[in-house]
Amino acid sequence: MHTVWKGSISFGLVNVPVKMHAATETHEFHFNYLHKDCHNRIRYIKKCPHCEVEVAAENIIKGYEYEKDHYVIMEEEDLASLEAPLSRSIDILDFIDLSDIDPIYYQKSYYLSPEEAAHKAYKLLCQAMSDTGKVAIAKLTMRSKQHLACLRIIDQSIMVLETMYYPAEIRHLEASWDNVSPTDTEIAMARQLIENLAAPFAPEKYRDELREQVKELIEKKVSGETYRVAAAPEPGKVVDLMEALRASIAMTDQKKQQNTAESETEEKPTKSTLTPRGRRKVKGA
Repeated sequence: MHTVWKGSISFGLVNVPVKMHAATETHEFHFNYLHKDCHNRIRYIKKCPHCEVEVAAENIIKGYEYEKDHYVIMEEEDLASLEAPLSRSIDILDFIDLSDIDPIYYQKSYYLSPEEAAHKAYKLLCQAMSDTGKVAIAKLTMRSKQHLACLRIIDQSIMVLETMYYPAEIRHLEASWDNVSPTDTEIAMARQLIENLAAPFAPEKYRDELREQVKELIEKKVSGETYRVAAAPEPGKVVDLMEALRASIAMTDQKKQQNTAESETEEKPTKSTLTPRGRRKVKGA
């Protein structure tokens, strides 16, 4: 697995050398922009409007606009000098309960694996965190930014680091609908609907259906097959809330009964039956 960062986990006087690996990947289709007339790729040119010339990468520097059209120049050495003392350490600040963290704070997941000489220290930290049921809040510098992070344990012996937003980066939404109060009947029906739809989390049953459709469309166009563009669905009609709840409950009740019946059929013991010639045959054989 590709290593994106190397450093050490630091807590107290203990240091655990680790490597960081991306835990997730996207399966999006990446389209190129083409000129409509000739189907050649569009080129994006970095140009200085003042000098009216194309600028090469080695002549591009960083600047911060502190007021309109006025910049303070930030040299790479300036930024590197700030990052140097921080760039190779995951500093644990606190150990807390995972339930204390609102998921809105999470950004991206990474695996942390131990360096060869740190297997025992890594396993020790994993075991101690698993036994106490705690996760660690830490900070680290990566890609020119200091991140807040959560370290947690999965499968007893694998450490996952989740980069997190700082509180100042979380937007707040004011609930302008607090003056509306559903009736007790509506609340009871909504709860029943939730109970009907409740199920254990099984991520393998969820699919990116749009991606599958885009893939199929690309394959058809590449092979020269004809295809039909489906008409856009009609916008849904606004219906009475109680009517919608009743219909939803009836639909989910029926689906629940069907799923229960299918489960009972699958769990029935295998029975032997007589074939037309009098031989015994086992169902499912």
